[in-house]
Amino acid sequence: MSDHHLTDKSFAGLNLPESLLRAVHEAGFEYCTPIQAEALPLALAGQDVAGQAQTGTGKTAAFLLAAFNYLLTHLPEDRRPTQPRAIMLAPTRELAVQIHKDAVALGAHTGFRLGLVFGGTGYDTQRRMLEEGVDVLIGTPGRIIDYFKQHVFDLEAVQVMVLDEADRMFDLGFIKDIRFLLRRMPPPGARLSMLFSATLSYRVTELAYEHMNNPQFVRIEPDKRTADKVTQALYHTAIEEKIPLLVHLLRQKDPTRSLVFTNTRDAAETIAAWLKGNGLNAEVLSGDVPQTQRLRILQDFMEGRLPVLVATDVAARGLHIPDVSHVFNFDLPQNAEDYVHRIGRTARAGASGDAVSFACERYVFSLPEIEEYIGHKLPTHPVMPEMLPILKPPAKREYRPRPGAERGRGGRSDRHGGRGRVARPGERGRRPEREHHHEREARRPEPQPARTPEPEARPMRPPESRPSPPAPASVKPAASAKPLIKPLARRTGGDKPVIG
Repeated sequence: MSDHHLTDKSFAGLNLPESLLRAVHEAGFEYCTPIQAEALPLALAGQDVAGQAQTGTGKTAAFLLAAFNYLLTHLPEDRRPTQPRAIMLAPTRELAVQIHKDAVALGAHTGFRLGLVFGGTGYDTQRRMLEEGVDVLIGTPGRIIDYFKQHVFDLEAVQVMVLDEADRMFDLGFIKDIRFLLRRMPPPGARLSMLFSATLSYRVTELAYEHMNNPQFVRIEPDKRTADKVTQALYHTAIEEKIPLLVHLLRQKDPTRSLVFTNTRDAAETIAAWLKGNGLNAEVLSGDVPQTQRLRILQDFMEGRLPVLVATDVAARGLHIPDVSHVFNFDLPQNAEDYVHRIGRTARAGASGDAVSFACERYVFSLPEIEEYIGHKLPTHPVMPEMLPILKPPAKREYRPRPGAERGRGGRSDRHGGRGRVARPGERGRRPEREHHHEREARRPEPQPARTPEPEARPMRPPESRPSPPAPASVKPAASAKPLIKPLARRTGGDKPVIG
């Protein structure tokens, strides 16, 4: 790891409590990053901070150290165990897990009880943990609000509030949940509030002024979008060339830890199937994967047991994955900021890395916006014929029902059995496998020569048994027959009607 991203300000000179300084040294930290050097003195002095810095520059350690210091120096007078002293909100489950992991390391000698709450798994376990009481609550807004509305805990004793990746909260539609929680905490003047994000947009700034106490804004290199040591490359390819080109580049570069980003879940599963079928171990990280499996896949990738991780933008923000050598934008993101966050997964903490992007006819339209946002053109490389190998068939894709399909609501595959058609009985939530035309021809029965049906023999009736022909229309009915319609009666001046 390079030290050029560090400042000359040491943690020992920040007047941290001994328990925190000991944990910092055990974690191997000695000097602050720029965001830590600017934000920590303000937060340690009790001022609210809204910080912006590039991803991977140590924002998590900055707010954790400031929060622990505030809790150690401001002891509560009267507080129940079910009243957390600090709450830290993250937009995704993976980021919440990462914050909790760093909190365990930096708070190892503080004695604080840390609680982690997120959706997808462990509902009863997390509830019991909150009922027993925690000092620091870390989690995602949805599950926290769920327990809050059940009165498992309350927010009346919150002393520290941290909002991580605030702009991502807006993108994912969590801002109403955030405001719901903020309004139920003590007023901004009675707590320490910190907001950190890779970008501080106008709406994030407005949120800071609304729910923070005169926040001090700290921006580190706001005009520099990408890290210096990321080598960027762009290939203009056709859609059908992208998978062969990706396989070739993975084989050629032999990366130890690579992230492949796609714009859709189906594309991620398709790419992973092709990579597995051609000898490259890969797994998918998307919203369809169960939470326990997502954590296992992420752990395998972080520890080096999984060389290739194919992911949607769920892995583009906030996750600290060390030593990512390559980032592949299989699909160019449709948002320029997402491009910066994706390639920010590599070249973290002063290291170097490669970012390779494919511009196909479907997603090339976002390229001008990306280049304008980062301030320079992406260097292009030609696609040579030898870079498109003939591939083996893909491995069988693992079936994963869409979220809500198993409950009969919320999932697209619950309403449709495939691409835009109505599901047949018994196949709801299951995508039918595609069938090649030669397979359909093989199942089609052999044509049989047309046969002319023989006329059916009808028995002849004897002449006397044949029915007599109907009477002609000119024949009048019998006199005894009554008319079906009575003639109308008209009055002529007398009392009795005259028929006529």
